[in-house]
Amino acid sequence: MTVQRYKFDSWQFMSSSQQSINCLNAGLKALAEHDYRALHRIAMERIFEDKQDPAPYYLLAELAANHGNTAKAEELFSKAADLSPESARYLSAYAKILSLRSNTSLARDINEKAACLPITDAHVADTVGVIFSRTGLHEKAIPFFKLAIKLNPNPDNFYYNLGSSLQFLGEFEGAEQAYRETIDRNPNHVKAYSSLVALKKQTPETNELQELFGLFETHQDSAEQALHIGHAIAKTLEDMGQYEQSLTWLKRAKKEKKSELSYDFESYLEIFKAAREGFEKIGSIAEPSQQSPIFIVGLPRTGTTLVDRILSSHPMVQSCGELNLMAGLIKNATKTSSNFVLDVRTLTESVNINLASIGHKYWTETSPLRRNAARMTDKMPLNFFYAGLIHKTFPNARIIALRRGAMDSCLSNFRQLFSTTYSYYNYTYDLNDIARFYREFDSLMAYWRSAIPTDRFTEVHYENIVFNQETETRRLLDFCGLEWDERCMRFHENRSPVATASSVQVRQPLYSGSIGRWKKYGDTLNDLRSSLGSLAE
Repeated sequence: MTVQRYKFDSWQFMSSSQQSINCLNAGLKALAEHDYRALHRIAMERIFEDKQDPAPYYLLAELAANHGNTAKAEELFSKAADLSPESARYLSAYAKILSLRSNTSLARDINEKAACLPITDAHVADTVGVIFSRTGLHEKAIPFFKLAIKLNPNPDNFYYNLGSSLQFLGEFEGAEQAYRETIDRNPNHVKAYSSLVALKKQTPETNELQELFGLFETHQDSAEQALHIGHAIAKTLEDMGQYEQSLTWLKRAKKEKKSELSYDFESYLEIFKAAREGFEKIGSIAEPSQQSPIFIVGLPRTGTTLVDRILSSHPMVQSCGELNLMAGLIKNATKTSSNFVLDVRTLTESVNINLASIGHKYWTETSPLRRNAARMTDKMPLNFFYAGLIHKTFPNARIIALRRGAMDSCLSNFRQLFSTTYSYYNYTYDLNDIARFYREFDSLMAYWRSAIPTDRFTEVHYENIVFNQETETRRLLDFCGLEWDERCMRFHENRSPVATASSVQVRQPLYSGSIGRWKKYGDTLNDLRSSLGSLAE
C-alpha cells in the first residue's frame, strides 16, 4: 500500500517513494553544482518529513565526504544502507567510504551485496567496479565497468577505469582501446595518456609526443596535470634513447608538485628511528601458529612484484597483491589521532597493542583474497617499516626484503609516477631526498638482518634473480618452505592480476636491460652519486 505524505502542498499526492527520488535528484543536482547550502537544506527538509527515507542521509554523507569528514560520511552512508539494503546505490556508496577508510574487508562484503542487486544507474555500476578494483578483484570489476559504459557511453572515466583493470589483468590490447576511448571523449585526460604510454615501448615511428607536448603547454600551470604529462614525455624520450632529455623532463614534471608539498624530510628520519625503537620495546611475541604468510618488502621498483610473481606461480601460493592491511590494523589498534597511517606516534604506541588480535584480524580479512590457497603473499613494499612487528605478530611468517643497486634503485624511484594521494612517497620528487631515504633504508635493513632470525627474514638482490634465475628461485622456495615447482621459472605466464607499475614488465621473461640503467644517463646523475657516497658502488 502506498504511503502518502501531506506536509508540503506541492507533494500532497506524491508517494513516499517518489518524494525520496525527487529529494535524491534535487540533492545530486545541488552537489554537482557545489551548492552545498541547498543540498543541506534539501536533505534536512526531507528528514523532517520522513526519518526513514535513506536519500537525505546519503546526500548528507556525500556532503561530509566532499568536506573531508570521512568519519561522519561513513556513519551517514551506513545509515542510508541500513534503511535501504536493497539499493545498490546506497550499498556501493557505503562500500566506497569504507574502502577510503581502509576497512577493506567490510568494503568488499558490502560491495558484493551491491553487485547482486539490480543496477540501472551508470555511476552506481562504475562505483561497484571501482570498489572491486580497489579490493584487488579486477576480474569482478570489469563487468561493472562495461555495464556502466552500456548504460551511459559518454563519461570518459568509465573507459579509463575499464582500461586500468584490463591492464592489471594483462589484457593490454583491450586496455589500449579503453584508454584511447577515454582520450576520444576527453583529449585532456592526462592519466589516460600516461597509462597509454606505459603500456608499450615508444618508438620514433609510434609515439604520443606531439599530443603530450601540446598538453604540457596547456596544463603546465597545474602541478598535478604537468606531473602526469611530464612523466609520459620522459618515459617516451627514455624509450627512444634520449636519456639526458628524459631526466630534464622528469625534473620539470616534478618541480611544481614538489613545491606544493608541505613535508619535512626529518619526519622520515623519525619514522625510521621509531620502527627500530618500537621493535626493541615489544617484549612479547605471539604464539606460533600454522599461519605463515609471505611478506615481500623493499623500496618500490626494486623487484617486489617480480618475486611476488615467482612465488605466486607455485600452486600452493596465492598473491594477495599490495595490501595496506597490516599498517591499517596497527593504526586502528593504536587509536592514534593523526591522519597518517604510518607515523612516529603510531609506531611508538604499537608496543602496547595485542599482536595476537592483529594476526587474527589480518588472517580473517585476507581470507577472500587467498582463494583457499595454503600460502599467500603480501607485497606492500613499505611493510619494511613493520618487519619487526610482522615477525612478532606472525612468528612463522617469511619476510623477503628486495635489494637492488643503489643508483638503479634511486633512479627507478625518481622515474616512477606514484599516487599523489599517499604522502609516503613525497621523497621521490627530489634525487637528493631519494638518496637520503635510500641510506636510511639500507641502515634499517642491516638492523632487521641482525634482529630477526635468518630463517624468517632474508634479503634477495634483484640482479641475482636476473642473472641466476634458477638458483635464486630455488633459494626463495626453500626459504618459504615450498617444494620446487618448474612453473616458478615461467612466472611471466602467471595470469593473476598485477595492480602495480610493473603490470607490463612482469608478463615478460626476465631481461637485464634495466640493470645499470643509471649509466645511460651519464654525468646527469653525478649529484645523486655524490649523495649516495660509498653506497653508489
